[in-house]
Amino acid sequence: MSNKKYLVGFPETNFSSLALEQNAQLSEYLTVQNSPLLFGCRTGICGTCLVEVEGDIIPPSSEEREVLEVLAPGNKKARLACQIKLTGDLKISTLNS
Repeated sequence: MSNKKYLVGFPETNFSSLALEQNAQLSEYLTVQNSPLLFGCRTGICGTCLVEVEGDIIPPSSEEREVLEVLAPGNKKARLACQIKLTGDLKISTLNS
């Protein structure tokens, strides 16, 4: 079984792209040293890690979708980084609330 890796990039920042294994949970690998993202609760309810994502990932769960409807209504690229499992290359930008 191959350990497929995908790139996670942070456009318009000084952070380098990271190569992470398929299905990696971003909240387990991203830190203040290697990404511009901050994580609060890590359970998908606080909204600290609200981001815009470009790339192929699985759709949000119904619980995540409820939070996104409050924090970023109408933004189809909005996601909670703590809930993302890596299934393809991504570009992630922070969202200023």
